[in-house]
Amino acid sequence: MGQVTLPGNPPIDVVIKRSARARRISLRVSGIDGTVSMTLPRGISEAQGVDFAREKADWLRGHLAGRPDLVAVAHGVDLPVAGEMLTIAPAASGRAIRVSEGKIWVPGPAEQVGRRVQSWLKTLARDRLVQASDRYAARLGTEYSGISLRDTRSRWGSCSSRGGLSYSWRLILAPAEVLDYVAAHEVAHLREMNHSARFWALVEKLDPEFEASRRWLRTHGAALHRYRFDIDADAR
Repeated sequence: MGQVTLPGNPPIDVVIKRSARARRISLRVSGIDGTVSMTLPRGISEAQGVDFAREKADWLRGHLAGRPDLVAVAHGVDLPVAGEMLTIAPAASGRAIRVSEGKIWVPGPAEQVGRRVQSWLKTLARDRLVQASDRYAARLGTEYSGISLRDTRSRWGSCSSRGGLSYSWRLILAPAEVLDYVAAHEVAHLREMNHSARFWALVEKLDPEFEASRRWLRTHGAALHRYRFDIDADAR
């Protein structure tokens, strides 16, 4: 895997990959972080791939320009929590983060705001995902072996063959019913480790309105990854 930069305004970094299964050159712009990747099949040289990417440079810039900007979490930034947009504000006193008056009050140095808010969100996400998972597991008369949180980009949740549930902590940024749907989806896998008609019948039993939440994730889910907790506000 290599990388090339296409000249222009702005220049575009393109990650080059090779695939034995690919039949033609393909370009992809990640909806999560804007990474541009190009896949080359066998028999196509890197130079040929670069020529192809140059021909598509205007198309790539159009897609990149239409992406929402990354948001560095800091004082004054609006952040969705359980679907409610709250503004991060400095707290004059206290040690714990609190929410009131439409604000997330964060004590401590400004340079630590992103990390502190992320830690707070993870704790909140775990509490709510445990509650939802417990509720749905009880309805099905089953149990799970544990819950873990990750910052996955390819999926919002998973269920292992041993009954372990894993979730993206960023679900706490989505509306509450969306978080509940993902919990219902993964708990249903404790009974059906597939996506058969019987599986979806279980999901509907647990969450009759799951289709609306599923559509929300398809439409808005990628935008939850635009919030960054590890970069300074000056880097936006």
